[in-house]
Amino acid sequence: MINTTLSSYKASTTSIAEEITVKDAGRLGISELESTLAASPSLPLLILSRQTWLVFAAAVFLVSVPVFIEAPLVRSLPSLSLAMTGFWVWLSFRLMSRPATYLWGDLLLGFSWSWLAGGIYWGWLRWEPLWHLPVESIGLPFACWCLMRNWCKVGNWFYLGSLFGTVLTDVYFYIVDLMPYWRQIMQVEPENVSPILQAAVMQVQTPWGEAWAVSLALVLLIAGILPLRNQHRHWYAFGGAVLSTILVDSLFLLAARLA
Repeated sequence: MINTTLSSYKASTTSIAEEITVKDAGRLGISELESTLAASPSLPLLILSRQTWLVFAAAVFLVSVPVFIEAPLVRSLPSLSLAMTGFWVWLSFRLMSRPATYLWGDLLLGFSWSWLAGGIYWGWLRWEPLWHLPVESIGLPFACWCLMRNWCKVGNWFYLGSLFGTVLTDVYFYIVDLMPYWRQIMQVEPENVSPILQAAVMQVQTPWGEAWAVSLALVLLIAGILPLRNQHRHWYAFGGAVLSTILVDSLFLLAARLA
């Protein structure tokens, strides 16, 4: 009789403890929940590893979106593209309101800053490359403010990785003197772009252009790969954004050669 009572009591307390654990997990921030899961020796580690690589893949995809989707949209419907920033921000907060989707809302909020910058620059200022970096940095104060408060780390590190790749790409354009071609491409009709692109490719294929391309690509590789040694999701978001810059730039170079 006593053994039966003790067994029943033990089962009920275990059930209550599990219920409290589940409820507390819902209240934990994503960083605290990740640390708690990381301390577990078995299945949670596999889940964390899978999610970190999903964050990496999502970061690569989201860097490509403004280039291959927003750029054509913003040329024809710049106001719509800019207004979509509000939708991304709204969706990110909706996702962050639930523990199960908090991670993706976090990442999407960082992406919103890249989308906003692309909408402003490519919609109204694309004729002047000197405005590119200042506009792309529009979300930098917000990202720094959030990181100082340890909030929205995945999205803000994604934004910083994307911005870092943009900075190095623009630096290359300045060093190799590709800015005049940039201005010409933005001022002519699409059917007249091909000769300008071919001239720009010839500029890239000089010893000076190739040496700097290799040097900056190595910087991007190092900056993108080193964070992957750390299993935290925000570093995978940063690394994915940086490494995808190499992919996007390579695709642009291939398109210019084929033009």
